[in-house]
Amino acid sequence: MANHMMMTGFPGFISQRLYRALAADDATTRFTFLIHPSQMEKASRLTSSDPRVTLLVGDITKLDLGVSSEDIKALSETVTHFFHLAAIYDLAVPKDLAYQVNVIGTENVNQFLKSLSSLDRYIYFSTAYVSGDRTGRVLENELDEGQGFKNYYEETKFEAEKRVVALEGVPTTIIRPGVVVGDSASGETIKFDGPYFMLRFLDKLPLGPVPYLGKGNEVLNIVPVDFIIRATVYLAKSEQAVGKALHLTDSSPYPAREIYRMFCRELLAKKPTYNFPKSIAQILLKFSTVRRYLELGPETIAYIYHPSVYDSTEATRILSEGGIHCPDLVDYVPNMVRFFREHRGDSTMKVALQ
Repeated sequence: MANHMMMTGFPGFISQRLYRALAADDATTRFTFLIHPSQMEKASRLTSSDPRVTLLVGDITKLDLGVSSEDIKALSETVTHFFHLAAIYDLAVPKDLAYQVNVIGTENVNQFLKSLSSLDRYIYFSTAYVSGDRTGRVLENELDEGQGFKNYYEETKFEAEKRVVALEGVPTTIIRPGVVVGDSASGETIKFDGPYFMLRFLDKLPLGPVPYLGKGNEVLNIVPVDFIIRATVYLAKSEQAVGKALHLTDSSPYPAREIYRMFCRELLAKKPTYNFPKSIAQILLKFSTVRRYLELGPETIAYIYHPSVYDSTEATRILSEGGIHCPDLVDYVPNMVRFFREHRGDSTMKVALQ
């Protein structure tokens, strides 16, 4: 029987690329995308030339995902793989909204899966940052270690992953990416957030000496989206990945200070020359005028400058059998910066700061 893959979160950045990779991997694969009504026009435009794709209007925050009983019956006999990517990824998301989408939405997906009698694999997209405020080495087989959280994004993804782990009778693979950036070859991304806030900040400082924001000795685990896609396609079919949470992270990450220096050298052709205390920067960024001018939020500093190391031993072992590894950041920083430079004036790619 040909694979029938169902996916939430389309047409998001990762889900678009994942669809294309899965379609290229097997020409017989069928797809059903659960599409929020607000995204139907875009989803239709992106898939109109592919007769293997069915677009199904739905909403993960509703019981049965807002899908009719007739559609559920049809899907129950054919869906072999379910990819759950729909979530709110904003670090500054309000608690109620994050809980409704990330936690309740995942609970509804989990219940929906129980109706799929032909399901071979449930691939759930979590994040390495379910570790919250833990410091030191974080293992793939660890989840609830009594940690606190730096924001509601982390907290609700943690709560959602706990519910996926508790799901019985479903072959599950949990994907925990690090900080995902654009394509390592083209630099392409759809949003300048996360590490791109460093570039947005540096772009405001083209003249005079450039400061470091704190010591920045903590490692920042950046991974390009093409690595995430290649790894996910492989893991979705690997029996070794069943029942496991896997860190899709860089096994040799760079300190945040070094990444900042790379960006500065590539964007401004110079190196930072002095330290500006991180504690003072976080105080200044509480003022909205400062945040908007520098295009940098305090939650981003807390996210970037946090001393956690994400062990990826098991993911690396499984992926190495498929010849898949994370590219070295130093090799694709020029592509990231080039794409940023070419598109920095595009307001649709910037996350608005309040």
